[in-house]
Amino acid sequence: MGQGGEPRRPQPRDGELGAAVARAQDGDETAFAVAYRIVQPALLGYLRGLVGEDAEDVASEAWLEIARDLRRFKGDGAGFRGWTATIARHRALDHLRRRRVRPQAAPLEQDALELPGRLDTHDQALESLSTARALELVHSLPRDQAEAVLLRVVVGLDGPAAARVLGKRPGAVRTAAHRGLKRLARQLGGQDPAEEGATDGGPRTPGEPK
Repeated sequence: MGQGGEPRRPQPRDGELGAAVARAQDGDETAFAVAYRIVQPALLGYLRGLVGEDAEDVASEAWLEIARDLRRFKGDGAGFRGWTATIARHRALDHLRRRRVRPQAAPLEQDALELPGRLDTHDQALESLSTARALELVHSLPRDQAEAVLLRVVVGLDGPAAARVLGKRPGAVRTAAHRGLKRLARQLGGQDPAEEGATDGGPRTPGEPK
């Protein structure tokens, strides 16, 4: 979703994803594999931002639940992305509670950082980032901003869908994403992080609540 609140354009493969999900709900295992291949890279990238190196284990748990409850899902390709992200986030939070640690990020896969289509001004700032640089900058964000950016840019959700995943109001998520992307754009522009933090609530360690 752009700064003015307009819906983001659909992901390029949402039509294919929606069709695959519909066939999978009728028992087509090949179609489920197609849906998995479309969703998994972004979902894994999002989970890496929450649970670090345990992302693949958490993703496996999430996909078991997704497969189990697939027939209960109602919606299109974009809706499926949001639904799977919600399940993955719940499994990630369960995992963190078991470990009693704060979210830990790990390097994002390159294919999870490839942005489909043109986004708003601050989103575009991420298009020139290398994987390592993207990781470094996302880690510098407060927890709410980092997760909002991951859901928007990596998973590809719009504001309302990201809000449903996080259990927050769309306006709050949109603001967090906007602030996070603005902060990233400033850092890309060479502004000193301490100076930037002074105007945006101060620097925080990854995973630290706002």
